[in-house]
Amino acid sequence: MPHDDRRPVTPTRVIPAGAPLPARPPEPGEADPGPRIVEVRHIHEVLLVSPDPDPEPRPRLWERLWELLFTWRMLVAILAAVVPWIGGQSPVGVWSHTVHQARAEAGIGAAYVIAGVALAAAWALDRHTGRAVPRALLITASLGAFGVLHWWDPILALTGVDL
Repeated sequence: MPHDDRRPVTPTRVIPAGAPLPARPPEPGEADPGPRIVEVRHIHEVLLVSPDPDPEPRPRLWERLWELLFTWRMLVAILAAVVPWIGGQSPVGVWSHTVHQARAEAGIGAAYVIAGVALAAAWALDRHTGRAVPRALLITASLGAFGVLHWWDPILALTGVDL
């Protein structure tokens, strides 16, 4: 039985959902009001896209860190935090002495809390503004926080044995 694939599709009728199917298929010419021819059209659009001539390579990790860390604000902040200008001491030295005294007078936990809160506040302030003075406070808080440390702290934390 030869089958012609090029003949148009002629819909005969639409049977609603739930309705029973007719007993037999419709005969040719027995279609519902006016057979319609379904025509399928394909439209293809070709776009020619040329890539960028020479995309710049992404900078390496060291180059990105260098640009992030060594700006003029960072240099000013490091100098303001490390250079001794407060009665012969630097702000880092003053803060280190302060948290060391807090460790001696208020206790180990209190000193760590003070250093941690100061570090978090300085980080939040620097993150919010990104200027030189908050960056100097962040450097002061982070480097000065080493004053709270003692070499016995890891042993104390692991074993509970006090010095």
